[in-house]
Amino acid sequence: MSKLVPKLRFKEFSGEWEEKKLGDISEIVRGGSPRPIDNYMTLDKYALNWLKIADVDKNSKYVTFTKERVKKTALSKTREVYLNDLILSNSMSFGRPYIMKIKSCIHDGWIAITNILKDIDTHYLYYMILSPVSQKFFIDYAGGGGIRNLNADIIKSLPTLFPKSPKEQQKIANTLSSLDSLIEAQQRKVEALKKHKKGLMQQLFPAEGANVPKLRFKEFSGEWEEKKLGDICKKTSSNISANKLNESKGDYKVYGAGGYLQNVDFYTEEKPYISIIKDGSGVGKVFLCEAKSSVLGTLQIITPKNDNNLIFLYSIMIKINFSKYITGATIPHIYFKDYSNETIYLPPPKEQQKIANTLSSLDSLLEAQQRKVEALKKHKKGLMQQMFVSGED
Repeated sequence: MSKLVPKLRFKEFSGEWEEKKLGDISEIVRGGSPRPIDNYMTLDKYALNWLKIADVDKNSKYVTFTKERVKKTALSKTREVYLNDLILSNSMSFGRPYIMKIKSCIHDGWIAITNILKDIDTHYLYYMILSPVSQKFFIDYAGGGGIRNLNADIIKSLPTLFPKSPKEQQKIANTLSSLDSLIEAQQRKVEALKKHKKGLMQQLFPAEGANVPKLRFKEFSGEWEEKKLGDICKKTSSNISANKLNESKGDYKVYGAGGYLQNVDFYTEEKPYISIIKDGSGVGKVFLCEAKSSVLGTLQIITPKNDNNLIFLYSIMIKINFSKYITGATIPHIYFKDYSNETIYLPPPKEQQKIANTLSSLDSLLEAQQRKVEALKKHKKGLMQQMFVSGED
């Protein structure tokens, strides 16, 4: 049998790791929901915190607040967790741990890991539960059919492998915490760029009731021209069905209502184009699609007429409220003949191009920053696979 040691280890540490079940080193308890819950809700700021799944950002490490509170009389019907307890959801996106930074009651969608042994570092345990091997264990053993879930017994049986030295546990946790801080800082850059782009678009395009934008390149002047959307673009219908996809494999992308679907051996558009969902769920949602690709028949292909710029046209279309053009009770639908009458304001092609170039440059920067986030996440996942002992090792 192989020794219980990780593939990647800090050189100052040695010796085998120890293996126990999670239930041997902590108490696993389920939350509880007093019913009817409305009878226990209160706005009293001195009441008990009440934590729901929706209160927690799935990318967070800590629970720092709750949106609601319950009366103290709810305490006999629920579960209260404390600072540095761990919690994880037992259904839907199950198995993702969080560290409590507040005291709170939790409903029955949560399971708490409490009374953790003193020689187990809480942050180490958090990362160990978050590690790929532990998450795979939860996926393999989760019960249920359509909606899979965890119960306390499954969580208690999670193999927990840890170094006996608290210092080694802390060093592993500190390394991963530092990487999390890098990821968070990089994500903040992405969010700042998104916010900047949103603000820029609000100024580069005329506000409602205006025919010139607030922010303009100095070489351009004069009012923008009032047009109908149909004056500057044309529609092409697709006849591609899901059945046709089953018969095709190739190098070209095909898109549906949810975005990219699969690769096919044909394409209908040689140049980049805009697609808009015309039927069903997501009707009115606009995509920018790459050249040499296709869309399903539930989407329409939109391309610019004459010298009008594709990126500029896309930037106009994502600002349009297409819901006012929806018809159909059972299956929502929009028609080009209706939304093509949308009033827009249009600058000359050269100004369109300059605006499009500015937005494209910003998009490229955003994509580069997002790639850095994904690279850091991939690095973290790989690091965790090497820093934690697998029960299969």
